Amino acid sequence: MRKSGMLILIISFIITAGCTTPKIRLYPSQADPLHEFTLQGTEKGKVAVIPVRGLISDEPKQQFFRTMPSMVQEFISQVNLAEKDKEVKAILIKVDSPGGTVNASDILYREISAFKERTQKKIVVAMMSVAASGGYYISLPADHILAHPTTVTGSIGVIFYRPKLTGLMGKIGVDVEVSKSGKNKDMGSPFRQTSKEEENILQNLTDQLAARFSDLVVSHRKLDRMTLAEVLTGRVYLAPEARELGLVDEVGYLDDAVSKAKELAGLPQEAKVVVYRRTEYPDDNLYNTSTTRFEGSRFSLISLDILDSMPGLQTGFYYLWAPAVNLK
Repeated sequence: MRKSGMLILIISFIITAGCTTPKIRLYPSQADPLHEFTLQGTEKGKVAVIPVRGLISDEPKQQFFRTMPSMVQEFISQVNLAEKDKEVKAILIKVDSPGGTVNASDILYREISAFKERTQKKIVVAMMSVAASGGYYISLPADHILAHPTTVTGSIGVIFYRPKLTGLMGKIGVDVEVSKSGKNKDMGSPFRQTSKEEENILQNLTDQLAARFSDLVVSHRKLDRMTLAEVLTGRVYLAPEARELGLVDEVGYLDDAVSKAKELAGLPQEAKVVVYRRTEYPDDNLYNTSTTRFEGSRFSLISLDILDSMPGLQTGFYYLWAPAVNLK
């Protein structure tokens, strides 16, 4: 009991101190500004490496002691730094994502496209473990797409998640009454079965979003009709087959992507490779995707990150390869 009481006292003190004394911090904050760190090279000119890892979302990540920026916010913050730096001639986007929400994926696609148009700086994508659905969608504006030999990519299309509680409610004897202004106002409700008319409406919305995705693939990758029909089945591919289909330009490793970025930007091979972080890491390298030390640390008593990997609980349209939603 003594140990338990002491632990509760310590935790209470930490929380109280954090609330009453803003200057006391146990770890670097995501509110700290991003700073540039050089990973490689000494000559003039820079390639900025920017990661996209995990579920693509514009929702902040909630944790017990802090709120982490959303992926969209963090990505755009880094892109803005690369845009302002005249020495940055190319960005290398490391994609390790099964996709995410339609809206967040489209925001990143638009931001990457706008960055390219405004700056004329080169963009190379390096696909890591998974770059599927929304992860592939955001890669389309790149001047060059490289996939790791074991990358899983593809899953071109959209999926609409809507949980249903009708079976459970029937078992426990619970019902929900609804008053609505129009017959389709509660369309997709989890509390009742979907009518045929509603199913047709929702399928039409899904098809329209899928057509947006396929139109961008055609525009950027110039696939022939037979190849397009194949990839629009929504299946995934390993890197070599994706290369044969024209979904990616090259199969290689991260250092190959760095070299390609320098080549496209007309930079010497000893040009700097930089990243944006809030704290310095000892022995930092290209494979580090964190911006802050202790990011993802186990200090938090309660972490809600698991909610990010369970989009099936939230109704919505997703550019997502569902089997990989637990990617972190």
